[in-house]
Amino acid sequence: MIEARHLRVLRAVARTGSFSAAARELGCTQPAISQQMKALEKSVDTPLVVRSGRGMQLSEAGRVLLKHATGILAGLSAAEEEVAAIAGLRAGRVRLVSFPTASSTLVPPAVARLRDSHPGVRVSLVEAEPPESLAMLRGGECEIALAFRYPQSDGAVALPAPAHGTPREARAEANLEAQQLTAGTDWSDLVVTPLLDDPLVGVLPAAHPLAGRGGAVGLTELAGEQWIAGCPQCRGHLVELCAGAGFEPRIDFATDDYPAVVGLVAAGLGVAVLPRLALRSVRPDGVSTVPVRTASGAPAVRQVVALTLPDLAEVPAVALMLERLAGAAADR
Repeated sequence: MIEARHLRVLRAVARTGSFSAAARELGCTQPAISQQMKALEKSVDTPLVVRSGRGMQLSEAGRVLLKHATGILAGLSAAEEEVAAIAGLRAGRVRLVSFPTASSTLVPPAVARLRDSHPGVRVSLVEAEPPESLAMLRGGECEIALAFRYPQSDGAVALPAPAHGTPREARAEANLEAQQLTAGTDWSDLVVTPLLDDPLVGVLPAAHPLAGRGGAVGLTELAGEQWIAGCPQCRGHLVELCAGAGFEPRIDFATDDYPAVVGLVAAGLGVAVLPRLALRSVRPDGVSTVPVRTASGAPAVRQVVALTLPDLAEVPAVALMLERLAGAAADR
């Protein structure tokens, strides 16, 4: 008989690539991992791992079992949460995965409100960007994932623009990255709780001619600028917006760190487009922010949402956390 603990070991071995690394992740000894893998292989009567050099990889049977283990463990997690919630939310657990902007703005007030009303519910937080956060949700590693997407792209993610002179190999790598990001915007199997539309704003050096003009700035007015881009998904969307406005942005700097983006802009090294939510946790010294409009004249925004699995949405602690997140977003 296949046991859940054996499936968790299989998942850890697949993720880390060795028994010793899986043991460190699960907080047990390497011999214990080896024994549980042997017991699992005996249960299915076929090898599940193949040694390769200093590491190991799953056999074909191992990959098939891992695929089913993901759903089984997610279902077990949902069952455990429902049982813990029978006592009327006097116990329970909600594991959040959030992108950094939401971690610093939406999550703190939401968690504080939940703790005030239900101190027995434990909440934990890990940071990850989509599509990694969605993989964690579907893999049973969290109950709620905060994510975002850009409505103008209808779920498509543009190819992030490599720097000028980038070789063909780097462009191929960027294309693969864009395909992975596109996969991260498929939410058809998830319960989606809309939180807010986060406006995108232009970030300009304080002395920029458009900084003190007032009113929104069209992207075409920034066509000749050097650009500083953010995370891969944001970078791809920037390229798509600029393409709609008839130009390809010259991206000289790319960083996931919003304070670094602001610092580069303040130094006069380029302009940027950032979510307004991101600027709430950054000191905008030396820069000016202006509303940005797309080529159609519409405001540029991104949709911020909370995602969970259908089974998990019925768990009281998860439903309450979603309610608190919606309340925190409404206050913005």
